Amino acid sequence: MLLSRTLSLVIAMPLFCATCTSVFGQWPVDEAKLTATVEGMMQEKAIPGVVVLIRKGDQEWLKAFGVADLKTKAPMQTDMAFRIGSNTKTMTGVVILQLVQEGKLKLDDKVSKFFQDVPQGDEITIADLLSMRSGIPTYSELKSFNQTMDQQPQRVFAPQELIQIGIEQKPLFKPGTAYDYSNTNTVMLGVIAEKLTGMPLEKAFQERIFAPLKLTRTSLPALSDNQLPPPFSHGYLFGTNENPVLPEDQQKEALAGKLLPSDHTNDNPSWGWAAGAGISTAKDLATYVEALVGGKLLSPEMHKTQMESFRPAQPDNPQGPSYGLGIAKLGPMLGHDGSLPGYQSFMGHDPKTGVTLIVLCNLQSDPAGHETAITMARTLVEGK
Repeated sequence: MLLSRTLSLVIAMPLFCATCTSVFGQWPVDEAKLTATVEGMMQEKAIPGVVVLIRKGDQEWLKAFGVADLKTKAPMQTDMAFRIGSNTKTMTGVVILQLVQEGKLKLDDKVSKFFQDVPQGDEITIADLLSMRSGIPTYSELKSFNQTMDQQPQRVFAPQELIQIGIEQKPLFKPGTAYDYSNTNTVMLGVIAEKLTGMPLEKAFQERIFAPLKLTRTSLPALSDNQLPPPFSHGYLFGTNENPVLPEDQQKEALAGKLLPSDHTNDNPSWGWAAGAGISTAKDLATYVEALVGGKLLSPEMHKTQMESFRPAQPDNPQGPSYGLGIAKLGPMLGHDGSLPGYQSFMGHDPKTGVTLIVLCNLQSDPAGHETAITMARTLVEGK
C-alpha cells in the first residue's frame, strides 16, 4: 500500500452512504454523544489530536481534542492550522472554472493546447482533468516516488517534474470513458491556471478565493516553503509513505501508547502542489466549503454546470459516491477530503440541510493504515 494513494477519494468514497441519518441532523447537537464518538475513535486509532466543526446557519459546534504536539503535550486548539491535502484540488478547480466563465478557457479545450507529448493529449479535455476521467495515471502511486518521499522528505518537486512522471506511464483508458483519481490531472490544471492568470498559483488562490472570502488563515505555500503559520498542529505518521501499515506487534504497541508516530510536520508538500499542498483551519474551511457548494465563487451558470457534473465513480453503483468538476459528493455531503504525510482532513456541506462538517486530524492513518479524518467524518454523518 502506498501512502500517497490516500490523497485519493478512491479509498474515501466507499466509506460514505448516500442515504444516511446524521448524528447532527437536528439542532442543538448532542454534544455528549459527539464528544464520546470523537474521543472513542481517537483511542481506537491512536490519533494525537483532532478538531471538529459542525455548523448550521449561525449555530456552530467547534471543539479541539487531544494534543497538537506529542513532544511538548501542547493541547490542540480550534484555531490551529493543518495541511489540508486534496481539499486543495477544489481550489484549483474553482480558479479553472472562473477562467472558463471569463472566456480564457473552455471545458472542451484539449490538453495538447497547453502541453506537448501527453499521450492522448489531443483527446483529453479540461473537463476530463477536472472530473478525473483523463486516463492519465497519478505519479504518487509509484513505489519509487514514495521511496523518494521517505528518503528525501524535504525535496522540492517542480510541477513539470510531477507531470512528467505521470505522463510517462501508460494511459489507463480512453479519455472520458472511466474514472481514476489522479494527482497528475490537478497539477496540470495548476500549470494551466498559472499560464492564464499570469501569476503564481498561490497568488491566484489569494486574489480569487482567500481574499474575497476573508480566509486569513488559509494559504498555498510556495514550492520551497515547508513551514506552517502559527498556531499550528504538528502532523504524525505511523509507518512510511511506501508502507503505512505497521507489523501486528507494533500495531498493538502503538494502540497501547508504547510506540509513537513520527513527526512529519515540516515535510515539504510541493509533491502535492495544486493537488494537495494547501493549509487552513477548521473555521476557514467551513467558510470555504459553504461558499464552494453555495455558488459564491462562480457565476450562477458556471455553478449550475459544476453542480450538475457529478458522475458515479463506479458505474455499477449509481447511488454511490460521485465526482464532478473539481468537487466530490460523499453521501449527503459535497466537498472533498485531504491526506498527506502527517495530516488527514474532511470538509463537506449538505445543501439540503445546510449542515457543514469539518474534521481535521494530525495523524494521516492509524497503525493499521486506515484513514482517520475520513472514517471519523463518516461515523459522525451516519450517527453510529
